Amino acid sequence: MEDLAVKSTAARPAETAGVGHNWPRNDGVELDLSWVVDQRVNLSAAERRVATLPGRRTVKKDAQAAWLLKAVTCIDLTTLNGDDTTERVKRLCAKARQPVRQDILAALGMGDRGITTGAVCVYHRFVSTAVEALEGSGVPVAAVSTGFPAGLVPHDVKLKEIEASVADGAREIDIVITREHVLTGNWQALYDEMRDFRAACGDAHVKAILATGDLKTLRNVARASLVCMMAGADFIKTSTGKEGVNATLLVTLVMLRMIRAYQERTGLKVGYKPAGGISAAKDVLNYQFLMKDELGREWLEPDLFRVGASSLLADIERQLEHHVSGAYSALNRHPIG
Repeated sequence: MEDLAVKSTAARPAETAGVGHNWPRNDGVELDLSWVVDQRVNLSAAERRVATLPGRRTVKKDAQAAWLLKAVTCIDLTTLNGDDTTERVKRLCAKARQPVRQDILAALGMGDRGITTGAVCVYHRFVSTAVEALEGSGVPVAAVSTGFPAGLVPHDVKLKEIEASVADGAREIDIVITREHVLTGNWQALYDEMRDFRAACGDAHVKAILATGDLKTLRNVARASLVCMMAGADFIKTSTGKEGVNATLLVTLVMLRMIRAYQERTGLKVGYKPAGGISAAKDVLNYQFLMKDELGREWLEPDLFRVGASSLLADIERQLEHHVSGAYSALNRHPIG
């Protein structure tokens, strides 16, 4: 198994994952409105770029298994449903600790690598439950916050929700921006909002959910990405998973190029998280290929790349079982939680 799959979140000591870790942190910069309004997207060129990706990048056999194991370590294993229960969250956390069956890992020669998912993502109501269930695993808890998914609660309530999740032990906070600021071009308001979220998170990492399906244009996606990074987002994330259109390769390309531009100008590294609608192993491979092509090998690790998903893990485990056994099993043999 090639080195791509060697590192995992669990391979780091528990005390260095999440709060106190030495993962890249973005403290932000002053808002540069001229840089923001300068952003343009060549739609036809971007569409050609993503359309040709599957034909130019492919991996097979052991190499594919390695890429899929790496993807497992970057999954934010997520449950964000109205019927979530304490027991469902506990089962999800158990799966995060052991995301791939031990017999499959042993057959791949990876049985001793301590592979876990990147994080478990839940509503605030279940943060303390998840923290307790994951104790000692090194897997951080991510909480969705700021009136997820619409983000239309009062600003002071958003800040209190962040603070409450951090107090309960969340090491990562996935915030939703106010889409109106983007749609009306009020970049100062978006920057100020994001700065407040950054401050409320304290030492916790903050992921800014743009809800790209609501932003109408790729130009808006580019500009919102840049403003959120200037204001201190450690990650920029496509979607809540609740919009009509969630993560796409086209939106991903635009956001990755904003991350690259931000790093080139500021020297600061920002992570990326696609979320919503990524349920097949073959799909996550395309996101990994695009990450590596646009940002480099470093952005394939969980400190700079996450995938918000649940059913994706089941399909990855199924594909890995096929790789070692030669037979496909039923998807219901790979429960998530």
